[in-house]
Amino acid sequence: MLKFIKGHMASMDSIEIFPLISLALFFLFFLGWTIYALGEKKEHVKHMSSLPLDLNEEPKPTSHE
Repeated sequence: MLKFIKGHMASMDSIEIFPLISLALFFLFFLGWTIYALGEKKEHVKHMSSLPLDLNEEPKPTSHE
């Protein structure tokens, strides 16, 4: 099976662009998540990090507007 795939890929023209595209997508994905994580408000991060520990606190009502 691997010989078939390897032989098929070797016969393709411009195959060297695919590793570059996958590297660019990988880099952009993690760059986006890093920007998102660093851009979060500190209050929101603090609130979300304490959620698993606040078992005695009453749940706050939510509105879905």
